[in-house]
Amino acid sequence: MDHLRHSGLPFETQREAFLDIVSADPLVREALVPARALNLPDWLVVSGALYNSVWNHLTGRPSGYGIKDVDLFYFDDTDLSYEAEDAVIRRASRHFEGLALPVEVRNQARVHLWYPRKFGQPCPRYTSSSDSVGHFASKTHAVGVRYDADGQLELVAPFGLDDIFSFRITPNRVMDNQRTHDAKGRRAKEYWPEIAVVSW
Repeated sequence: MDHLRHSGLPFETQREAFLDIVSADPLVREALVPARALNLPDWLVVSGALYNSVWNHLTGRPSGYGIKDVDLFYFDDTDLSYEAEDAVIRRASRHFEGLALPVEVRNQARVHLWYPRKFGQPCPRYTSSSDSVGHFASKTHAVGVRYDADGQLELVAPFGLDDIFSFRITPNRVMDNQRTHDAKGRRAKEYWPEIAVVSW
């Protein structure tokens, strides 16, 4: 149970441990440095590459184990066209060439335009990348990091970090996202059997 040693600790202690782990992880570092150089507005590396890297570190698994891609959010509401986002995606793909994993780049100002078609339900118009993170299907997954102006890692974690350090996937019922929560929970348990999935 040594992997649970950070569970239940104060947020500030967990924040330091989380940032220490992700900043030392080669996969995360490999994504963060070019993400910063891309200089996108309100950018965040979010979700799986982060919490999965923490679980890998705490269970002695190798960097990158169980991680299928890196999610990079940005927020630009000055141009909501598909073409503008596509141009950023193409620029980013050249920028991230040679990385071990694909980088998925998405403008969070546009999500409300395509989400209903893809998922069959409405989605609020987000106001920032952090706002979008707060709408993830599972609270556990709602984490993002970026470099601030001084080159320090800044953390976005609207629901804290205890779920991650407790190896617990907890639903976020702000939207009707049960299918996504269940699917991600099932996939996670295949790779990290230590995990408990809280039912919707």
